[in-house]
Amino acid sequence: MTRPTLGEIAREWGRIGCLGFGGPPAHIAMLRRLVVERHGWIDEEELEHAIAATGLLPGPSSTQLAIFCAWRLGGMRGALVGGLAFILPGLVVILALAALFLGSPPRWVAGAGAGAGAVIAAVAVHAAWGLLPASWQRTAGARRTRWLAYVVAGVAATALVGAWVVLVLLACGALELVWTRVRPAGLAAHAWPVVLAAASATGGLLALFWTALKVGALSYGGGFVIIPLMQADAVDRHGWMTDPEFLNAVALGQITPGPVVHTVAVVGYAAHGLGGALLATLIAFGPSFAFVLLGGGRLEALRGNPTARAFLDGAGPAAIGAILGAAIPLALALSETWQVALLAAGAIALLFLRAGVVQTLLGAGAVGVAAVLLGAPLP
Repeated sequence: MTRPTLGEIAREWGRIGCLGFGGPPAHIAMLRRLVVERHGWIDEEELEHAIAATGLLPGPSSTQLAIFCAWRLGGMRGALVGGLAFILPGLVVILALAALFLGSPPRWVAGAGAGAGAVIAAVAVHAAWGLLPASWQRTAGARRTRWLAYVVAGVAATALVGAWVVLVLLACGALELVWTRVRPAGLAAHAWPVVLAAASATGGLLALFWTALKVGALSYGGGFVIIPLMQADAVDRHGWMTDPEFLNAVALGQITPGPVVHTVAVVGYAAHGLGGALLATLIAFGPSFAFVLLGGGRLEALRGNPTARAFLDGAGPAAIGAILGAAIPLALALSETWQVALLAAGAIALLFLRAGVVQTLLGAGAVGVAAVLLGAPLP
């Protein structure tokens, strides 16, 4: 098997970072086409194992898969080059858009943001709905009762105590560990987030550090679970953004290429300008590089680790519930009647007409522009 040069890794991973609209499913499909079908750099079985293993890690799974594939082909240097090439194009785009939307945008730009932001609650339901069937089918017998309890706990946590939803995810994973009696002594390692969360209550850069760390190192269930992890911090707790600005940030993370986790850069920009955006991005993506660079050779073993599997059996359903529950505060953040109508239309398009997320958001943005130009009020 021939291996790509660092230049080829930079070019090919950068292409995915530039064209990877549609989130993790699109990224995985593009990586499969590149490394398996086009070049044969990695065989199908190894890629499937890598997808399963990175799915067990917290943080953005498609980013970790991109870094892992680059590591597998180019070692540590390949991982750094490929990972950065995958992340940076979307980051540049979303920072430019953040400066536009969070400054004093023209009325039509604000209308586009209000329109796209209006359907984000429907996007959250769509994301959770796509994850529920497979998670349910992987659960058998008496465990299904606990599965339902974990999902409900995730929904309730997002709706009622959004800033602390990460602790609910950890608690559900810990409870499943105890229930299945798989090495519960290791649970003490999960106590440190409580201390760091309390320290972050003072605000400032430490608060932004904690918010970004939750996104990159403590989020289970895919990119969209970052929404409930960030919303309470960014809007209610620290006041970095208004509700409409946060909805805009989520929409920007969906319609730009590359990882959805880029949304955290918009939050960082709102909190502390360009420096805050870069700091939040570094903290959010840092764990993904660390997981692969320090443990890439052990990822395969992770799939068979009973402790990891038991913890994810609890935290995973709770994360899906958190995504579903995120629709509640996102919908409540809408302040104009025309946005509510647009949300209903977006829900029909996504859930019943099976429209794509990016197309729905762009269409909603176009409707927002038209509505505002015709005299509709801005939120």
